[in-house]
Amino acid sequence: MIKKLDNAFKYNTLAYRVIVLIVAISLITYWLPKGGQFNYEYQQGKPWLFEDLFAPFDFAISKSSDELKQEELEITSKAKIYFDYDVEVKKTVISNFESKITRLGEDKNLDKGYLDRLRLFGVKQLNTVYKSGILAKDKDLKEPDAKTSVVLLENNVARDVVFGDFHSVNSALKLIDEKISYSEFDVDKSLLDELLISVLQQNVRYDLSKTQRGISEDLSKISRTRGFVAADTRIISKGDLVGGEELNKLNSLKAEYESKVLSDSDYLWITIGHTIKVSVLAIMLMLFLFQFKHEIYDDDNKTTFVYFNVLMMVGLASLVIHYEPNLIYIVPVSIVPIVLKSFFDSRLGLIAHILVVLLIGFMAPNPFEYVFIQITAGIVTVLSVSSDHRRASMFISVGQITLIYFITYFGYSISQKGSFTEVDYMVFLYFAINGLLTLFSQPFIYLYEKSFKLVSDVSLLELSDTNNPLLKLLSDKAPGTFQHSLMVANIAESAASEIGANSRLVRTGALYHDIGKMNNPLYFIENQQSKVNPHDELDPKESARVIIDHVLDGIEIAKKHNLPDRIIDFIRTHHGESMVYYFYRQYEETSNEALISDKSFRYPGPIPYSKETAILMMADALEAASRSLKNYDSKSIGGLVEKIISKQMEEGQFLNSNITLREIEIVKGVITKKLLNIYHARIEYPD
Repeated sequence: MIKKLDNAFKYNTLAYRVIVLIVAISLITYWLPKGGQFNYEYQQGKPWLFEDLFAPFDFAISKSSDELKQEELEITSKAKIYFDYDVEVKKTVISNFESKITRLGEDKNLDKGYLDRLRLFGVKQLNTVYKSGILAKDKDLKEPDAKTSVVLLENNVARDVVFGDFHSVNSALKLIDEKISYSEFDVDKSLLDELLISVLQQNVRYDLSKTQRGISEDLSKISRTRGFVAADTRIISKGDLVGGEELNKLNSLKAEYESKVLSDSDYLWITIGHTIKVSVLAIMLMLFLFQFKHEIYDDDNKTTFVYFNVLMMVGLASLVIHYEPNLIYIVPVSIVPIVLKSFFDSRLGLIAHILVVLLIGFMAPNPFEYVFIQITAGIVTVLSVSSDHRRASMFISVGQITLIYFITYFGYSISQKGSFTEVDYMVFLYFAINGLLTLFSQPFIYLYEKSFKLVSDVSLLELSDTNNPLLKLLSDKAPGTFQHSLMVANIAESAASEIGANSRLVRTGALYHDIGKMNNPLYFIENQQSKVNPHDELDPKESARVIIDHVLDGIEIAKKHNLPDRIIDFIRTHHGESMVYYFYRQYEETSNEALISDKSFRYPGPIPYSKETAILMMADALEAASRSLKNYDSKSIGGLVEKIISKQMEEGQFLNSNITLREIEIVKGVITKKLLNIYHARIEYPD
């Protein structure tokens, strides 16, 4: 029955991994572009590495971006500027002027003939000024040269005028002074000037919308191509340098492939091709987990977490590329190795990063450039982001990553362009933004801890602080147990480091493994400060129950204080399914009742199922047992280590922990050395 259940579990686990792969492959394939792709990779200034290339079909030669920019600049600089002439303003001004003349005559009782001359002369001046019009100032108008021809719209009739013919109020009065003889009409100049200034209004206004519409129409007429290449015409020969007209033809052919309208059959084959490419990479990651990270492969939650990070970053890159391909370098792909290194290790982080970069490379505008720069940055990320969790360390690491982006891109660009003046310096801004976004890896780590129930190095560092409230409570209630936990933590940490296990996780688990003893501290010998032993008044079975219950009590306390499951695992497994031998022997010696089963004297388990929990079991048992030794020399301690660990192996306590015999031997040596250091001989000081 157990074998059937075990097989069923294995099949369910395998089915889940297949589902994860199918979902990942389907989503990434959906995100990849479905257009045609050019089958050749080439770089400006480098030799053409393939066979002679002939045009597969007729296609037009696209103008380069520099040529198009130059044409657009010429059109913009020579575009007609439109102004609107308001006829009603002129009529209103003349009407207002005549009204002022009439009121002036009434107020000052002036001669009618003088008023008529004044009116006639003023109207003549106004007609002269408003022949071209008075221009209103406009912040949107960049004033052209005075000789520039512009378009003036009067009653929807366009006529070409010279911009310098427009007047301001001041230039209008100056024109009046220069062109008109006041003595001819025998009028008061100062009075007339005052009247004219009071009525003059601007009647010519810049028409931004018509001007922009005219520019847009002219720009739309620009031809994006110049000439064409006939089918079967040689485009470039093997060994020729890619540049000049050949580069334009290659770019044009590539654009033609990518914009080509595909049939349903074409789409089907492209989708099949994408599926195969993505499947190879996705399965490679799963095989890596199976081969080198079995503890992650066997955990559905962790496997899901790894693939979720890959999907999240590829999906984000796809969204950015769909919106604006040039912003691809803003996507902070370095978050993936940072996050995975925080929860697992740097090797998995680097493998996942390379996978993400290759997948995004299928979408990126310049795939080789993108993959080269991002893989370089990923290697630096894995090397620079350390387990030192000081506040400044992440900023320093992100600064190093950003600097590598700058250096790598600059070196790559000048090698391609042949000049630093051709480098697109806007990309440096994208890298700076990328660096700022990479800082969000810390909030991501926190969210992942809560959502996926994982434990990062940051959390382990916080939990291993002896000022943690739960550890302080242990120190107050069970000081002997607290000291025992500290010594076990030091021993286990050293052993874990020696065999490449997670030393920080082992240390943290060791500090909390005996917190259940807080409920009944005096029932454990390390906390007994007098010769009174509460077990003397208990039946051996009852004593065994109290001792065994510290595991269950510890789990309950840990859950109450929201300790992560990975730490609770150390509490649950640190005695495995071992027996409380002291009380078992006592029961056999003192009880007349026949013992049918030793279940009452065994811990409930489970046995350790990781290297870290196995190391804690060994270190805990040996630190406790070493206190009973009479002689602390290498022979006695070595014999104790060999005896206890051999017994644990005989009982099958390490069968599920994936720890090898060689690693157990290394752990034995480390524990022996640490115990010898703890109990080293001291000089006897004189009284």
